Amino acid sequence: MSQNQIAAVILGAGKGTRMKTDLPKVMVPLLGKPMIRHIINTLETLPADKIAVVVSPQGELVRKEVAPYPTVVQEQPLGTAHAVLPARELLKDFEGDVIVVFGDQPTFSKETFLKAVVKRREGNAVVVVGFRAEDPLRYGRLILKNGELEKIVEFKDATDEEKAINLCNSGMMCFDGRRLFEILDEIGNENAAGEYYLTDAVSVARKKGLKCAVVECPELEAAGIDTLEKLAFVENCLKRKE
Repeated sequence: MSQNQIAAVILGAGKGTRMKTDLPKVMVPLLGKPMIRHIINTLETLPADKIAVVVSPQGELVRKEVAPYPTVVQEQPLGTAHAVLPARELLKDFEGDVIVVFGDQPTFSKETFLKAVVKRREGNAVVVVGFRAEDPLRYGRLILKNGELEKIVEFKDATDEEKAINLCNSGMMCFDGRRLFEILDEIGNENAAGEYYLTDAVSVARKKGLKCAVVECPELEAAGIDTLEKLAFVENCLKRKE
């Protein structure tokens, strides 16, 4: 299989609880269509050779929306790294680039996806998409050393010096498909929540002697929509751009 192919795994198993809706979060409409549809439409323009969507056991609505693209089930919500694992069979022997994107981040552009892929092909095992936040709030920080991504530090674990950094983690990553599951399999859950975090992929990769890097996107693109307030904000911003 060609190393120039692109696959995407969309994490779409989240509930819409904070959005005050019974809909799965990724099915909440943005400008008249479900959030996840915006992501798929953008990925199709790359074009992505494979698209897979991770859903919850109750994910029938999402399954119907993303068809004919395949879905896989995350049986239990054990963290973001754990959510990617059900896609293992679909990506067996895939040697290209694998984009992992959250289904509640519908505003990433084609240019940002491609920028991550290009950086991955420069010899990096993991590429994280970051953004410069006007108000970094409680975002995870991206710590660089000699131009390489050294680690992702969650806000609650950051030192004052690290909190002063305004380069933040968007959550979107691009992996070397030959290394993806080897890296994910080594992520542990020794943390307060007992969850397997995708952000730990950077430290695992670096321990293996692999290179990690960052590309940047505009702050609006990285907007995750998990409240009605954020939905209204993003809709207004997009309408102004039209």
